Amino acid sequence: MLASLAATAQRVEGDRAGAQGLYAAEITVNGQGAAERRVAFARGLAQVLTKLSGDGDIASQPGVGQVLRRAQDYVSGYDYRQDEGLSATGAPRFSTTLVMRFDQERVEAIVEVLGVPVWPQPRPRPVLWLAIDDGRGPRLVATAQADAARSVLDRAVERGFGLRLPEGGAAEQAVVGAIWRGDSAAVARASRRYDPPMQLIGKLYRADGGWAADWIFVDHGRVLDRWSERGSDARRVMATGADGAANALTERYAKRSTELGPPGRFRVVFEGIDSSDDFMRLSGYLQQLAVVRDITPVRATAQALELDLDLLTGLGGLQQAIEGDDVLVGGDGEGRAGDYPRTTNVPVQRGPGTAPLDRDAPLVDRDGELIGGDRAPPVYRLR
Repeated sequence: MLASLAATAQRVEGDRAGAQGLYAAEITVNGQGAAERRVAFARGLAQVLTKLSGDGDIASQPGVGQVLRRAQDYVSGYDYRQDEGLSATGAPRFSTTLVMRFDQERVEAIVEVLGVPVWPQPRPRPVLWLAIDDGRGPRLVATAQADAARSVLDRAVERGFGLRLPEGGAAEQAVVGAIWRGDSAAVARASRRYDPPMQLIGKLYRADGGWAADWIFVDHGRVLDRWSERGSDARRVMATGADGAANALTERYAKRSTELGPPGRFRVVFEGIDSSDDFMRLSGYLQQLAVVRDITPVRATAQALELDLDLLTGLGGLQQAIEGDDVLVGGDGEGRAGDYPRTTNVPVQRGPGTAPLDRDAPLVDRDGELIGGDRAPPVYRLR
């Protein structure tokens, strides 16, 4: 692994390493040791998956945890950057940032296996119409005041898209009143010169000793969502605008790939299980596959082991997940009908506490209807 990562990009004097694009990330670290790097790789891959999907809670989705534990397998290169800043007291402060790049092909493959909805490219760049009242009256944040909106602009990038600010001419300064009263139609009219016709409208103001923000997201004249946030930190409250916009956009535009099949429970046969060690090796391997949600033993014979696998993206996802691991072979044929009773690979729903499947009984779907077909389950052999 170290050898494969050694060929990181060379930088000339004065260059600064930075995360560019959807498949790069950067994490502040406390040191350059291997343990610190492994943790940062997992956090970095979570960043990349967040940008690809637009899902700010991607780490909690089924199967993602297993992928993050193997994040180093997806890294194509990394570098360190030394940053200098000032502490709250004005003293110099130094930090180290790990900049990592992930293999696009491998990341896209695992996203497909997990069935994660992906927000397609190119992504829109809505106009952020933000007015801030710190006690001296509401004022528009335009391009010249971009630093005042830095937290929401940076958070949008973390969620996989960009925001732009209005130029701030005299006519646009007059839009503050419409922002403050939540007149999204008036703001949309003022935003006609910008493309695309999407607006994130927000007002940030002092409230109850802290800060509050009210947000509206508009897409082609249609209000997709409204939300409000409160907190003691103005920057954190402001950043919630990007989160709400990302949620609205991904809900509308993110698409789940259907090439690997729908999720469900599938019967699979495994050969080459000649000892308890083989069984433990197979069980451990299947449990670490991100596509496998649950494993239910069905039948064991001298020739084979039959399992019901609850899969995130069907048998196609299982086949793709095992490619290149050199643990299982086969699975792409019709199976051996002469040795195993024929059944179907249509997903079967089984609730908790139900009796074991009768291997010779007809299979039914969740509504109790018979499932047709006589295709034998796929057969894999443990190497």
